[in-house]
Amino acid sequence: MWSCAHGPRPRSRRSSGASRIAPVPRAFTIAHISDLHCGSPYFVPNLMDRAIIEVNDLEPDVVIVSGDLTTFGFRQEYVQARAYLDRIECPDMIVVPGNHDSRNVGYVHFEEQFGARQQVLRKDGVCMLAIDSSEPDLDHGVVGRSRYPWIRQEFALPARLRIFILHHHLLPIPGTGRERNVVHDAGDALEVLAASECRLVLSGHKHVPHAWRLEDLFVVNAGTVSTLRTRGKGRPCYNVVEVHDDRVDVHRAYPFHERDRILEFSLTTLDHRKWPGHDG
Repeated sequence: MWSCAHGPRPRSRRSSGASRIAPVPRAFTIAHISDLHCGSPYFVPNLMDRAIIEVNDLEPDVVIVSGDLTTFGFRQEYVQARAYLDRIECPDMIVVPGNHDSRNVGYVHFEEQFGARQQVLRKDGVCMLAIDSSEPDLDHGVVGRSRYPWIRQEFALPARLRIFILHHHLLPIPGTGRERNVVHDAGDALEVLAASECRLVLSGHKHVPHAWRLEDLFVVNAGTVSTLRTRGKGRPCYNVVEVHDDRVDVHRAYPFHERDRILEFSLTTLDHRKWPGHDG
C-alpha cells in the first residue's frame, strides 16, 4: 500500500449548536480513478487538476488507481504521475500498473515510484486486494494461476466487503469495439473470486465505464480520468464507491460536471438496482 505524501487530512467537524443531533454515520468512501496516461498528447492537465480537487473534497478513506498512469512506461511519465497523485490528500492509496505502464520495462519505474505491484489493504471491515495484471509489452492481461491460492487465503479472512482490483477487465465491455484485451485466464479467475465471496471488482483499461452484475459479483469499470481518448460519446470520468452498513452505492463523476448514481446493491441480500443510461 502506498500512502500519500501529505498524509491523512483531518475530517471536518461542524458545530451542532445548542441542541445536539446524532450525526449520520459516514459511509466508507473510495475514489476510483484510472487511465491517467501521463505523456499522451491526449492528456489534459486541467482534467487531472480538477479531479484532484474533487477527490480531495470527498475526503475518501481510500483512493484506488487502477493502472495506465503513463503512456509509454518512461521514467519521466512516472515522475509526472507521482507528482499528480502526491496532491491527493488521503490516508491510503492503492496503485497498480496497467499495460501501458509495463511497456519499455516500465514496471521497474513503477516499483521505484509506488512500491509493490500487488497489495492488500484491510480497513473498516473492507478487504481490498490489488494485483498487477499486465504483461510486459503486451496489451492483454492475466491474473495468474500462481496467485489463486494467495487470493483465496487473503479473502478467507472475515470482511463485510471484499474488493478485487486490477487494470484489465474480466469481462468484455459493450461499446469498446473489437475485443482483444481481456484477461486471458478470466474464467478461472472469476471462479476463484466467486468461491471467495468477493463482491466487487474494480478495473479500467478500455476507457469505457460500465457496471453490471455477474452472479453474486458486481463488476465496475472506470473510464479515463484525464484524457480525451474516449469512445463514442463517452466523457472523462472516475468512480466513487460508498459503503454503508448494508449497502454499496457506486457513482460516476465527471470532472467539472455532475455525478450520477449508476449502481446500488445490498451486502446481505445482493438485491441491486442499476440506473439506465450511464453505461458509456
